[in-house]
Amino acid sequence: MGGSGMGAGLAWVLLAGAIMAEIVATTSMKMSAGLTRLGPTAVMVVGYLIAFGLLAVALKRIEIGVAYAIWSGVGTAAIATIGVLAFGESMNTIKLVSLGLIVLGVIGLNLSGGH
Repeated sequence: MGGSGMGAGLAWVLLAGAIMAEIVATTSMKMSAGLTRLGPTAVMVVGYLIAFGLLAVALKRIEIGVAYAIWSGVGTAAIATIGVLAFGESMNTIKLVSLGLIVLGVIGLNLSGGH
């Protein structure tokens, strides 16, 4: 995709950074108690700014459908796991199988070579 000067490997690293920032931001959203706690709310805002910024740069080399699906899928699976482990949210067989399907989808997209 054009001469952005960025290698594909760097684009994937930036996508991973975007995913991590989104996970931190979403976890902070939960901890903000409906945006009533300043610290977690500030972390949430900064985290989402970083996440979208890194995602935008990664899209210079990674197809949008693949990048966004991986970003949202990995983030969703990670947040669901954090919800169970850190916040005592419920887990059942349907949720576990559904998370497994998300992971399989992300693997499939990676194998499709969307760059």
